[in-house]
Amino acid sequence: MTRVLVVEDDPQLVRALVINLQARRYGVDAAPDGATALRLAAARRPDVVMLDLGLPDMDGVDVIRALRGWSRVPVLVLSARQASDEKVAALDAGADDYITKPFSMDELLARLRAAVRRTEDAPLVPETTRVETDDFSIDLLAKKVVRNGRDVRLTPTEWHLLEILVVSPGRLITQTHLLQEVWGVSQSNKTNYLRVYMAQLRRKLETDPAHPRYLITEPGMGYRFEG
Repeated sequence: MTRVLVVEDDPQLVRALVINLQARRYGVDAAPDGATALRLAAARRPDVVMLDLGLPDMDGVDVIRALRGWSRVPVLVLSARQASDEKVAALDAGADDYITKPFSMDELLARLRAAVRRTEDAPLVPETTRVETDDFSIDLLAKKVVRNGRDVRLTPTEWHLLEILVVSPGRLITQTHLLQEVWGVSQSNKTNYLRVYMAQLRRKLETDPAHPRYLITEPGMGYRFEG
């Protein structure tokens, strides 16, 4: 059973989420504040966290940072905050997705399913278990990236995006394909997700992120990995 931790201080929304998730056979724990959320995350080890940013005791971004100190669990932010800098702050802290309130339950469940898929091990052919470049190495079986002798910490979403690109070196991967595989959506208006995450990957992997050597943008079409 997939276990979801809902971190939200609105009792009506919590009740709606719990009913909908349990009806689809998810296990659900709920926390009304950040401190309870961190305690439950450590005790219950959820498979996915749904997190409101406006909590009574701390900002949700601080909860994400605390979780990322020891866990790679996918974090779906549910927030009424619509400013792009708020979204970027949450994604930079380690969130995997950002869903603006109000949202449809169907979209939320699609995003949840995509988050669960990202954490499942995909079978890889032997030829693609390791990728070496002049600046970093990627072990696809161990889900590990090393740059300059040090492990590079990637969120599950960053990892999944990188994995799709590197297993097909030189091949253009379309925006639609990446959105469908990583987020479970294909709408072209979600391409800002890709821009944010590709920028994060470049900051972590490229020597000169402004002039990438490995993670190449094909404007209006998609992205390529050049090994």
